[in-house]
Amino acid sequence: MEQKLINEVSDATVGGYRPYGWHHWPQYPWMSYQFRRVLGETQDGGGAVSECFQTADRIDPSDKESWHREWLRVADRNREKGDAEEAKGHIITAQHAWLRAVNYYRQAEFWLEGTDPRRLQAFDKLEYCSEKWGSYLRPPLEKVRIPYLDGQHLYAYFLRSPYNEEARQPVLMCFGGLDSFKDEMWFMVAQGAIKRGMSVLMVDGPGQGGTLRRHGIVNRHDYEVPVGKCIDYLETRADIDPDRIAMSGSSLGGYYAARAASFEHRLAAAVSHGAIWSVNELWGSADDSHGLAGHIRWVFGVSNMAEAFEKGKAFTLDGVIDKIRCPYLIVHGGYDVLGVDQANKVYEYAKRHGVDVTLDLIGAEETGAEHCQHDNPTLGQDRVNDWLADRFGINRQE
Repeated sequence: MEQKLINEVSDATVGGYRPYGWHHWPQYPWMSYQFRRVLGETQDGGGAVSECFQTADRIDPSDKESWHREWLRVADRNREKGDAEEAKGHIITAQHAWLRAVNYYRQAEFWLEGTDPRRLQAFDKLEYCSEKWGSYLRPPLEKVRIPYLDGQHLYAYFLRSPYNEEARQPVLMCFGGLDSFKDEMWFMVAQGAIKRGMSVLMVDGPGQGGTLRRHGIVNRHDYEVPVGKCIDYLETRADIDPDRIAMSGSSLGGYYAARAASFEHRLAAAVSHGAIWSVNELWGSADDSHGLAGHIRWVFGVSNMAEAFEKGKAFTLDGVIDKIRCPYLIVHGGYDVLGVDQANKVYEYAKRHGVDVTLDLIGAEETGAEHCQHDNPTLGQDRVNDWLADRFGINRQE
């Protein structure tokens, strides 16, 4: 079994740079991973470097309550600043503050139990900031409710690109994974699509964001079902090209994207932004002391890791991705702290079965070698969206 760098506890007492990026608390690798994530997303508007280090300096990494308290503190500060600057007519400044607050609220709620009411409270504030920021974009961000099953719906945002005058634009559906959701997709893949002339649909699928937090809808292995519902919705719009609909899934979403593309053949392209061959293989021998066990139990709708492994048996691409008909891209960090062997398995299996598959394995020297390029998300955005632009015939030089 491949070594998972995320589990490595060091005796070092000060942070340092690793092939996968800045490692702030070597004795607390899971906390360091989450800090590396928000630190990287500052470059796409999801924070400020100084605010991140200021907050980290106030956190006791052995205390998840301090993590919640300090990220909430800086998130509230930016939300209040955004509202105050809006009242003065300083809209650009307000947008910057709201967008930083979005990512800080994501951090603030992360380590809370799924049943903790503070989790939804922080998420409500997060969405408020996303929607305030997006209301001043041109065209403005649209709040979308996608019909799902049994009268329920999926929460989503639709944003049309201002850089493309086509009446019907290509569109990228952006899904997160185990611990990412629609609002974070702006910092991971969506912004790059917008800049290249693609509309985006950022979705909270089953087990994600508002869909999980408000409806209690947990994840499912057959993600072609919710993806199909999203395509049904897109096909009702007169401003998208139904022949150029792509999907990107990040982290566990990399499994979702590959699975959906295998059975939902209306997709014109699919991207695993971080590939997963089998969740059970990825978890290895994880038990209820695993760093993300609480999150896994919540998202998978189970009471312990033994039950998660039982449900996880269906989350495999074996016997599945040979059915992909569209071009398929895997973007994976060469020093991904969750491992690289999963990406290689997905690629080799797809290639062996005649899939039009590309593997982009990013090395440490150029940075972006972390899971989903969390250490340099702009690079990940570029790799994903340049590939999509090439497939969709988009040329921004014209």
